[in-house]
Amino acid sequence: MEKSCTLLVHFDKSSPALANEIKEALEGNDVPAKIDAMRKAVMLLLNGEPLPQLFITVVRYVLPSEDHTIQKLLLLYLEIIDKTDARGRVLPEMILICQTLRNNLQHPNEYIRGSPCASSPLVPSVLSNLEHRHPFVRRNAVLAIMAIYKLPQGEQLLVDAPETIERLLSTEQDASTRRNAFLMLFQCAQDRALMQMVVLDLIRKVCRTNRAEKGKYIKIIIGLLDSASTSTAVSYECASTLVSLSSAPTAIRAAANTYCQLLLSQSDNNVKLIVLDRLNELRSAHRDIMVELIMDVLRALSSPNLDIRRKTIDIALELITPRNVDEVVMTLKKEVVKTQSGELEKNGEYRQMLVQAIHSCAIKFPEVAGNVVHLLMDYLGDSNVASAMDVVIFVREIIETNPKLRVSIITRLLDTFYQIRAARVCSCALWILGEYCLSLSEVESAIATIKQCLGDLPFYTLNSEETDSSDTSQKPSQVNSTATVSSRRPAVLADGTYATQSAASETAITAPTLAAGSLSSPGNLRSLILGGDFFLGAVVASNLTKIILRLEEVQPSKTEVNRAVSGALLIMVSMLQLGQSSVMPHPIDNDSYDRIVLCIRLLCNTGDEARKIWLQSCRQSFAKMLSDKQLREIEEIKAKAQVSHAQPDDLIDFYHLKSRKGMSQLELEDEVQDDLKRATGEFTKDGDDANKLNRILQLTGFSDPVYAEAYVTVHHYDIVLDVTVINRTKETLQNLCLELATMGDLKLVERPQNYILAPESSKQIRANIKVSSTETGVIFGNIVYETSNVLERNVVVLNDIHIDIMDYISPATCADVAFRNMWAEFEWENKVAVNTTIQDEKQFLEHIIKSTNMKCLTPPSALDGECGYLAANLYAKSVFGEDALVNLSGYIRIRSKTQGIALSLGDKITLKQKGGGSS
Repeated sequence: MEKSCTLLVHFDKSSPALANEIKEALEGNDVPAKIDAMRKAVMLLLNGEPLPQLFITVVRYVLPSEDHTIQKLLLLYLEIIDKTDARGRVLPEMILICQTLRNNLQHPNEYIRGSPCASSPLVPSVLSNLEHRHPFVRRNAVLAIMAIYKLPQGEQLLVDAPETIERLLSTEQDASTRRNAFLMLFQCAQDRALMQMVVLDLIRKVCRTNRAEKGKYIKIIIGLLDSASTSTAVSYECASTLVSLSSAPTAIRAAANTYCQLLLSQSDNNVKLIVLDRLNELRSAHRDIMVELIMDVLRALSSPNLDIRRKTIDIALELITPRNVDEVVMTLKKEVVKTQSGELEKNGEYRQMLVQAIHSCAIKFPEVAGNVVHLLMDYLGDSNVASAMDVVIFVREIIETNPKLRVSIITRLLDTFYQIRAARVCSCALWILGEYCLSLSEVESAIATIKQCLGDLPFYTLNSEETDSSDTSQKPSQVNSTATVSSRRPAVLADGTYATQSAASETAITAPTLAAGSLSSPGNLRSLILGGDFFLGAVVASNLTKIILRLEEVQPSKTEVNRAVSGALLIMVSMLQLGQSSVMPHPIDNDSYDRIVLCIRLLCNTGDEARKIWLQSCRQSFAKMLSDKQLREIEEIKAKAQVSHAQPDDLIDFYHLKSRKGMSQLELEDEVQDDLKRATGEFTKDGDDANKLNRILQLTGFSDPVYAEAYVTVHHYDIVLDVTVINRTKETLQNLCLELATMGDLKLVERPQNYILAPESSKQIRANIKVSSTETGVIFGNIVYETSNVLERNVVVLNDIHIDIMDYISPATCADVAFRNMWAEFEWENKVAVNTTIQDEKQFLEHIIKSTNMKCLTPPSALDGECGYLAANLYAKSVFGEDALVNLSGYIRIRSKTQGIALSLGDKITLKQKGGGSS
């Protein structure tokens, strides 16, 4: 034979007039005769007969035919005949064929449109069919692209064919089309990362069905990780697959190393946040392995993004051990020093996070406190008030828990006290001086420091000419124009109740108006008190009283004691005089006035019982508060450490009786870890059947022609609806489509597909919905289908699916200071009246906590006793980082930064608070 033959079918060619008969049959109008003639022509061509005289007849009489069988035979005919001359050039008559094939590619009939494929004039039409609504057209268009791409010059005709097919795979749902697309990439672009993704997906599916074989596949994944040509996306998927398949230390260590490399190599902040989430999951399940990589994780602090830094610090704090705590604290100290440069806007907030982290390290490992406390005390005068507050609270706790550091901390605090510019920080620093200055030198230094910061007394004097009415009317206006404006606002106390607080602005402190008799450069305490902060004045009075009482115990000279008492009394009387004068923006509040008067009376007449209360009880209460806090943390750690135990009737698998023949070290490790999980009960079933039933929602009625129910799976950032559709009729439903719409911050991911449903058969349809915020969303829609008897489309309306806010919020903790700051900042408040049949306050609180999935921040010791009234703070955090605050005292007040979470949580509480009575 002159050319290669791919197919040889025996056919009897004995009749010489067969070609003429075929020609006559093709020219006729009888469709069956044409079909038979085309079959004979194809058989003759396959057996080596060229039949050149039939070509024009086929073009004239067969090409215009609309019959599907004739069109299919025509394509076979065109596939077989010679399309080039002896020199390899395309025959001129092929132009007629190409035009007809192009018309077929644009034909309204899916079968005719999906059948033909050829060369360059057809490429745009073939590409357009990749987006056709019918899967038959799309799957054949993929095969056409593969055929064109494999031609000798095919890469020039379709330069971006692999990229086009890869984009198609990301959205395609039809299995046959996806199979053809994978086949095209496998044969034409093996280096595409998508092929490695397919291999990983296949490994996951195989290992789920046959877990005994997963050891050999894990070695493949690790080999893929070690490959230099592996892309970042494939590396991430390899690490995720390793974690999901195996608990072997080698596999987990390889996955963790991969995540750490991605964390450092990727510049996209979103990628870094996702990788940090995966590392946090590894930290929860495999802490011992992650401890080895803590310094690699901390390298992510080089990112300027605060969210990345916060997550990195949170992960590192959970991995601290006695071995690595020194390295971690040293790294955090270096980062604190770096924040002194003003290059970044949010250095103050970052410094606050670092201080809190060091505080946590020092509480867990007190031996490192001495290395950091003196460095952090340099930031007591930080312009960021929140950061300075964290420092002073850290110092207050360290000086109580580390008595060896008391002397050095007091000395350092006295040296740096004048730098403090925030009233709240001054108050806490004064309390430390009042409680922990014990020796004579310390007490005298503390008194001298306070007097120096207050300046000369009195705080103001009135001249004789200022007694005139005109001058006295002008004097307040002059003072008011330059004094720091104070604010009055309700504050949330630690027990959740409200109180009115009068305080000067702490974020921006301006120089006060200097009355006659004051220093030219006043101290920090004088500036704040002249600005109208009399609460700070009361704090100065009370702690100065403590120091004087301590001086009476350590100073043998009565003369010196009396001199100090008279100086303290002068300071307190001067503050009362200033508070009642007309030169201030507002008079002293009653609470501060009563407090200062109490201190004056105490210094004038001190009893033994009062001395004991002032010098001992306050410090004892603080020590008890710290011990209660540590006890709660220990109980929380124990609760997290509890693991489920194996059931009595579970199967026992003896590892030592297994055959080890042919198993690698990795496979042995994997087997050991699986057995340990079985022994400790960590292997759980896919889900409790009762919980699954609770998630199944009926979408249509039992009498509807189409019955549908949905199983709702809620992940962090998306919702998966597995909808089961059952055809309850006796006829085939065509173009059945599940149309969904959403209300709220929900978004459908995929376009709906059409299905054909046989009589009394069922179909599983999956819909993915993205979630972008925490609020109650609603999914509604309908099922549309066609039948063979009715031309109109039928519609079955579905029941609404309500997405519960409880799926997105989880209990969390925060400091009391942070809770109050957020309460003051958040603008959305939802006030819910208490309406319940529960009589006991604590039982009602427990019911609200259980219903809202929140955590009570109020310590149990504050809730003890029977007083008939309860005040508590609740806190939760959503998966999107949103904060939800609840204050329970008389009313249930909900505050959040966004409207959706406040309204949704209020609706949930309104719905659930009555339910506790029946239960």
